Amino acid sequence: MVAGPVTAGSPGAGSPPSGGRPVDLRRKRSRIGERLILAGLAGSALVSVAVTAGIAVALLAPLVTFFSHVGFGEFLTGTSWTAGFGDKAAWDDKNWGVLPLVLGTASTTLIALVVAVPLGLGAAIYLSEYANPRTRKVLKPVLEILAGVPTVVYGVFALTILTPVLQDVVGAAIFNNLSPGLVMGFMIVPTVASLSEDAMSAVPGSLREGSYALGANRMKTTLRVVFPAALSGIVAAIVLGISRAVGETMIVAIAAGNQPQFTLNPLVGAQTMTGFIAQVASGDAPQGSPVYYSLFAVGALLFLITLVINMISIALVRKYRQAY
Repeated sequence: MVAGPVTAGSPGAGSPPSGGRPVDLRRKRSRIGERLILAGLAGSALVSVAVTAGIAVALLAPLVTFFSHVGFGEFLTGTSWTAGFGDKAAWDDKNWGVLPLVLGTASTTLIALVVAVPLGLGAAIYLSEYANPRTRKVLKPVLEILAGVPTVVYGVFALTILTPVLQDVVGAAIFNNLSPGLVMGFMIVPTVASLSEDAMSAVPGSLREGSYALGANRMKTTLRVVFPAALSGIVAAIVLGISRAVGETMIVAIAAGNQPQFTLNPLVGAQTMTGFIAQVASGDAPQGSPVYYSLFAVGALLFLITLVINMISIALVRKYRQAY
């Protein structure tokens, strides 16, 4: 005996016995916990936006005062920075060209990247593609410990340990940009390595297997398949390291010196934007003095540079992002 076909309304089709009406398994109302989580995430995002807007508003009034005495052209293109303590009558006695501070920041940042990018990417490649799970579980936390060391410790190390070595080897000055730049590079290695390793580990294993099936060895697979596939995450890691180096304060304040110089020579002392802010903010800067308002001008420029770096990072991540 041959059984008849199973209809949509018959019990054999998996429908309920009551009238053959299908059951809607979708949840019509979200759970209270999910709504609370979504509200918390939205609140965190709004707090971040509000803090950024608050910083911009707080900078606005002092900036108006500063640029009412100093021209934009003089500030952005001047090659001499002699801001110091004094009263309002000292505006015309100072040089307000911020380029020496910008060059000092750029010098230490470039040196840090020369150290951090090769070491960080090399560590990421090893942890992602060569290390076994047990080794990765041990080495990655050890590497990330470097990110937790206080920056003042790095600064003291740069001044007392590394600088004397550089004086003997390359004739560096007591205060120079090379020493803090090298130490900053080791400081941001964990940032570059950890985020890059996460991006490379997220690449599907099927891409690796396909590469091996075509006869490629592990190195070629890593460099020509995994690395391009994880490029957006790697770019984000490097840009985050740049932002960390640009905003670093204590290392450069201790080891780079406080002498603004219009030079990219890493063997001489200089002053970065964050170093100037730390020097003046920790001293006696009376409210209403020229140097007081210059703090806000330098801080606003640093804020703008960081914003531009983040915008470039977002654009690069969107350009090289690949979905699997």
